[in-house]
Amino acid sequence: MDFKDKELIIFDFDGTLIDSNPDLTQALNRMLIHFDLKPITLEEASLYIGNGAKKLVERGLNHRLHHDKITEALFKEAFDFFFEAYGEVVCDKTYLYPGVMKTLQYLDDKGYDMTICTNKPFKFIEPILDGLSVKQFFKTWVGADSLPKQKPDAMPLLHLAETLNRDIEKSIVVGDSKNDILAAQNAKMESIGVSYGYNYNEDIANYNPTKVIDYFAELQKLF
Repeated sequence: MDFKDKELIIFDFDGTLIDSNPDLTQALNRMLIHFDLKPITLEEASLYIGNGAKKLVERGLNHRLHHDKITEALFKEAFDFFFEAYGEVVCDKTYLYPGVMKTLQYLDDKGYDMTICTNKPFKFIEPILDGLSVKQFFKTWVGADSLPKQKPDAMPLLHLAETLNRDIEKSIVVGDSKNDILAAQNAKMESIGVSYGYNYNEDIANYNPTKVIDYFAELQKLF
């Protein structure tokens, strides 16, 4: 099996291209400490990443507080605090997964269009791309707040294909979580699931991507 006939590769961001857990955890813990709550570990935080910043903050609060104590006002204060804190450390300890830089260069040399579809807020995407020196590989990107709906809805994937004037059958999604695979299925696109990253301790194969890979560099054999 290969995907050499594809023209557009839509990548997830966190857990697929980058490990942002250290910086997300750092910001989340600043928020928890602000409310006199005990910080959480990297391992605990990794289970909460993948559905966007609001879900991350909600899960972080639920980890330390009974849900009855999380009022609308408290959540808003917590989210605003987290959002500002994350902006201060957005590319402090975040790093590319092994093989990402070399593989992106390979795919770029082959002429594939590449984009990013993430549930991370849009404003944080470009600073990370700049900080990790990979922005030149991507035609465009969408975040959680770019469109009315986000993954696992098909809308952002269909938007990217339309923006770049690529047919659905010539487009493919690469991601680490069920949100990526379900979004691809909802958009009638093929998908590649990576077995690392953040998928809530679930096996990505359970969601039936077209192909599963263990290392990002394996893409060089498929394209």
